[in-house]
Amino acid sequence: MTATKKIGKTAKKSAKKALAERTDAVKTARKAPRAGALKTPAARGPLAPERVAAILKALDEAYPDAVCALHHSTPWELLVATILSAQCTDARVNMVTPELFRRFPTPAAMAKATLPAIEELIRTTGFFHNKAKSIQGAAKKITEDFGGKVPETLAELITIPGAARKTANVVLGVSFGKAEGVVVDTHVFRIARRLELARGETPQEVERELMRVLPQDHWIAFSHQVIHHGRQVCVARNPKCRICPLEMLCRSKDKTWQS
Repeated sequence: MTATKKIGKTAKKSAKKALAERTDAVKTARKAPRAGALKTPAARGPLAPERVAAILKALDEAYPDAVCALHHSTPWELLVATILSAQCTDARVNMVTPELFRRFPTPAAMAKATLPAIEELIRTTGFFHNKAKSIQGAAKKITEDFGGKVPETLAELITIPGAARKTANVVLGVSFGKAEGVVVDTHVFRIARRLELARGETPQEVERELMRVLPQDHWIAFSHQVIHHGRQVCVARNPKCRICPLEMLCRSKDKTWQS
């Protein structure tokens, strides 16, 4: 074999070896996580403890002073305001309640009020016939069965007309600082699912999932913060993802911007 042929075979072997090495390198690169991926909590699954902690931290930083938006000075006033807030904005409720509470400041006073009188005062909140019945029924129940004071347990609160689980959780958390559940309104329901913290199809299912995922000492604050977030940033249509403090932790299909 001539020297020229030997050189040609050697070159071919070197080329094949180089190609194989490049192929292996590409395969390795494809399998390897992208730079920074291991540092992103979302890479380990939506319910990874560090991801949940990162979401709570971002909410704490973005909404450190988030509180209930319904104006009230007593647990009774908060209960009534929460009943009125169904299918109605908090801003509208806050316009209605001052005169309502001036006329009927206590459960005893409200229990004696006529339905037409209550309806006239709350008409602009919508569904005022049903809401008036609930408020009057709640007043009578609290006056007759609880000595005129709003009870401080979930089991007792949900026996009051108009006080379903969400309303009871609001009163317990805001008025008494008790976390027996998570308030799931339309904003919490939407955002918990967008963030993959829950998959439930009903508020009750989402609440149960959040109670498993979130530390109990965050149950109250989480709802207030997410409600504010839902009103200001993570709105139902065209969420403002570009300014969202949770954007890097969110993988929702309806994101409007990706960092």
